[in-house]
Amino acid sequence: MAPPARAAGDGERVEEHSFGETAGEIPDESFDPDAASAESPEPGEPDESAEPGGPADELALVRTALEERTLDLQRLQAEFLNYKRRVDRDRELIRENATYQALAPITEVLDTIERAREHGPLEDGFKAVADQLERVVAGLGLTRFGAVGDPFDPTVHEALSHIGEDPDVEVTTCKVIAKAGYRIGDRVVRAAQVLVVDPVDA
Repeated sequence: MAPPARAAGDGERVEEHSFGETAGEIPDESFDPDAASAESPEPGEPDESAEPGGPADELALVRTALEERTLDLQRLQAEFLNYKRRVDRDRELIRENATYQALAPITEVLDTIERAREHGPLEDGFKAVADQLERVVAGLGLTRFGAVGDPFDPTVHEALSHIGEDPDVEVTTCKVIAKAGYRIGDRVVRAAQVLVVDPVDA
């Protein structure tokens, strides 16, 4: 016996409806090869999407900071050495000035001792005091200069007078030492006071 026509019609409608739902679930999307190529970086090119601050960047920053600190340290060392030289130079100058101030008046006492020796040997307590004083000033660097026959040098000699000409000299020469000169190192404490003679004019 043949199936009812209504049942057959209902089955066909069901099949058509199911096919329509399946076809609607598949999205209709087109593939663009150019867009895919643009999204992928070329081989060998940096990936701009990568975040900076990797180990290489950190190492470069550390090296730069180290170089800057090294330069700062070298500059500070140079400044310290220059400062130390200035301090040492100033300290030496202060010491020399103090010694100069202390010994300058004593030169007159040494002159008195020398004049006393010209009248004879020193004796007893006066000799002991004179010898000790001369040892002390010598230990402080005070030296005596000026002798008959020295060429006249205006930087260390004070000419009190010209006493004529002398055929035995070729330049202006110290003929008489009125007072000896004293110096500390290269610094003159007191110029030697002298009488000078000039050479005979040719």
